[in-house]
Amino acid sequence: MALNTLEFECKCAAPAASVDKPLHFGVVGSGDLEVLMSPAKAGGKVTVKVVTPVTGFDVLWQRVLAAFVENAKLGDVAIEINDNNATPAVVTLRLRQALAEAAA
Repeated sequence: MALNTLEFECKCAAPAASVDKPLHFGVVGSGDLEVLMSPAKAGGKVTVKVVTPVTGFDVLWQRVLAAFVENAKLGDVAIEINDNNATPAVVTLRLRQALAEAAA
């Protein structure tokens, strides 16, 4: 199975949250994904690298990620997502769980 690598940059209007250490959440498995977040000096932006077996959903990935970054007021974070056919709802859930883990 060939993997598709997507790269995005997202920026919210007023970043107010970040992470202070690298973290990992989730497990790559059937219909799921893992999220890795780490602090980054990105000028307030969030960089995202997605590795997925699915093709043709770049615009949907962009929308889901941009909405998450804006809602979380996230900035200066690097995110890596290793996907195995997760739905947009699962993507958002794992991102929120990872951010909650960072705050704990």
